[in-house]
Amino acid sequence: MRAFTILNSRFVPLPIENIDTDQIIPARFLKSTTKDGFGKNLFRDWRYENDDEKKPKTDFALNQSQYKGEILVAGKNFGCGSSREHAAWSILDYGFRAVVSSFFADIFKNNALNNGVLPVTVSEEFLKKIFQQNNTSTLSIDLEKQTITIDKTGEQEHFDISDYKKTCLLNGYDDIDYLLSLKKEIEQFETTEK
Repeated sequence: MRAFTILNSRFVPLPIENIDTDQIIPARFLKSTTKDGFGKNLFRDWRYENDDEKKPKTDFALNQSQYKGEILVAGKNFGCGSSREHAAWSILDYGFRAVVSSFFADIFKNNALNNGVLPVTVSEEFLKKIFQQNNTSTLSIDLEKQTITIDKTGEQEHFDISDYKKTCLLNGYDDIDYLLSLKKEIEQFETTEK
């Protein structure tokens, strides 16, 4: 995984509540067990008319050239529904490094963290302020300080993350990498406890 420290980026607004994992990545695209290639089907049913890539829906944010960036900002209760890890894979493969919402489904949140996507939970009020920004506005997410800032206004909020997942993201570790980083401490413990 890529290390995550500070992300400064424009964002793609998706002010829809209760976006479930089947909307993020429809079940018919879950035929692969590798993480590659899922981004092209992110929000597939919302992006295209009759599942035809040649007919993008012009009113959907991902199809509008004015919206770009590595941050997806979505309405409350993002990632609800079934527990498919493919939802996090598709978000990352599309190019998003972080998702901002006022509430995340627990399983989606854990899947995102396990795959290097940072879910940033903000208050409803702060989320509304983000949605009020224009299409050239940027957000700054500082994982070390656990803050998200609307760069144009300087308004900032703190977000929570477990110390373990924070360490993993800051270093680009998955769970195995984290254990390997403790190899010396584990070996030392084994020799002193005998």
